[in-house]
Amino acid sequence: MAAHEFDTCDELKYNFYPVANGICQFRVRAPNDAHIALCTDAAEADPMYEVFIGGWKNTKSVIRKNRTKPDVAEADTPDILNDGEFRGFWIRWCENTITVGHEGQPAAFLTFEDTEMIPINFVGVCTGWGACGSWIIEAAQATSPSAPVAAMRSSGSGPANWVVVNGGAIPPNAIEGGMDGEPLFIGRAHHEGAVIPGKVVPSHGVCYVAWGGAEIPKSEYEVLCDAAGMWVACSGAEVPGQALQGGQSEDGEPLFIGRATHEGTITIGKVQQSHGVCYIPYGGQEVAFNDYEVFISQ
Repeated sequence: MAAHEFDTCDELKYNFYPVANGICQFRVRAPNDAHIALCTDAAEADPMYEVFIGGWKNTKSVIRKNRTKPDVAEADTPDILNDGEFRGFWIRWCENTITVGHEGQPAAFLTFEDTEMIPINFVGVCTGWGACGSWIIEAAQATSPSAPVAAMRSSGSGPANWVVVNGGAIPPNAIEGGMDGEPLFIGRAHHEGAVIPGKVVPSHGVCYVAWGGAEIPKSEYEVLCDAAGMWVACSGAEVPGQALQGGQSEDGEPLFIGRATHEGTITIGKVQQSHGVCYIPYGGQEVAFNDYEVFISQ
């Protein structure tokens, strides 16, 4: 994975970089006030989101919308930044939720849900309020696939698109990701406050998701369409940065799209990084796999 490395001065002037796949991973060395802007265009203009890490003399972190108060999310984060060492963080956005967390820790320390979520195409970074900083921003690159999306029904040519359907319906350009006597498609459904990636079985008329040890059928669900990507072999909690987030747990943890081979099938499920496994719904149960494949965006 390539990276942009640069320094920022004490001037609160954003440096912008393009982003994709709903994630930005970075490391920063600064005494306080590492600011990150999430924008549609490479400009400081509304609408936009800002994440302030280590503000208020390195005691608090917040999310702000459209450069106005009150802040839409905040957390006490004493000594979160350090002027003598790099500290790593990630920011993810999926559907109507923005989450911010520490590198290597799947749980977020900042979460904001916005029913009028804006498209995020650029990330800007800067320092200020007496702080200069050094940054390392990861830039996602393609990873060698274990199975290309071209082997599925549709590889897609545009951004991921989740289409709401029900009763076994399969929309045009749906992404086929598995097989169990018939093609299985990448889907997701709401359950107990979570949005869970799973398998759509057309002949059953449902999307099955894995939750609480069980295989849960959902007659109303969404199907992934128009998504260019590939499947990459993974193990444990080593999820690549390009992994396409397909949902989130009831606690706000990102869930990724995974699959595993089981009982002669290739079955789609959810990758939960904090558990270090891919859970698939199969035979009425939630089955965990330490070795699996995850769907990444191109």
